[in-house]
Amino acid sequence: MDRPNTVTTLATGLIRIIAPNPSKMTYWGTNTYILGNGAERVLVDPGPDDLDHLRRCLEALPQHARISHILVTHAHKDHSAGAQRLSDLCSAPTYAFGDSLAGRMQIMIDLAASGLVAGGEGVDLDFTPDHLLHDSEVLQTPAGPITALHTPGHMGNHLCFAWNGHILTGDLIMGWSSSLISPPDGDAAAFRESCKKLLKRSDLSLLPAHGAPVPDGASRITALLKHRAHRENQIIEALANGPLDLPQLTERVYGAVDSFTFQAAQRNTFAHLIDLAQQSRVTAHPHLHETAEFRAVLKKVKEN
Repeated sequence: MDRPNTVTTLATGLIRIIAPNPSKMTYWGTNTYILGNGAERVLVDPGPDDLDHLRRCLEALPQHARISHILVTHAHKDHSAGAQRLSDLCSAPTYAFGDSLAGRMQIMIDLAASGLVAGGEGVDLDFTPDHLLHDSEVLQTPAGPITALHTPGHMGNHLCFAWNGHILTGDLIMGWSSSLISPPDGDAAAFRESCKKLLKRSDLSLLPAHGAPVPDGASRITALLKHRAHRENQIIEALANGPLDLPQLTERVYGAVDSFTFQAAQRNTFAHLIDLAQQSRVTAHPHLHETAEFRAVLKKVKEN
């Protein structure tokens, strides 16, 4: 495993700097990437608001080179919190899909309005990009063209960036772990569609925001889709013998895990329940909420 603060040249014109924020959620830390070979380069995901990390990113540049564009995959603090400080340091504008509320599906907007209070892990409420990027927009940069791909699921404003045969996948696709999907920011149905969207592409050498590169992206994305389908079937099977609330259901599906993992598992489980309710495979009583009692409408989904 690579260490925080490590600066690595992964390929010509591709530098990775690992932020000093290792954890169960971030693995060895956030990967900040610098793209390009020329005097002006593109930085993706500044990471946390950590001045030492940001200085280390600038020190990774060759002499006389500078950052011209700052791209942000999504508004979680371990990705976007350093964006404004870095912009101030190097006078480069920031680019993203939008603020932390941008890109939410209507069901999540409705649930948030109805008082869905949990979730919100690490959301950067202060993040506002200088420039908005739209789905499939091609940004012309000194590092070459970069295509923004709107890929909600982990978060509504999540973007992946296609560049030079690679896709920088943020937190959507990682090799070491599946992504946390925590409503109302996370959306299991949107995650599934974003995965399918990436599978249609040919440039599936993936550069995640946490962990190592994933050279066979198609296999990894396919495995994650199967994993999510399996989780949904586990939920339906757990509900087959009668209604359960969210903590009971999470315990049935995940078994005995530590308290930190249980909280994350509970958020993922709730995301699946929202998706299953939208598919009319689960009902929630008295209404769709994390405090509801859930019942199955028995129908399995194919896993492969």
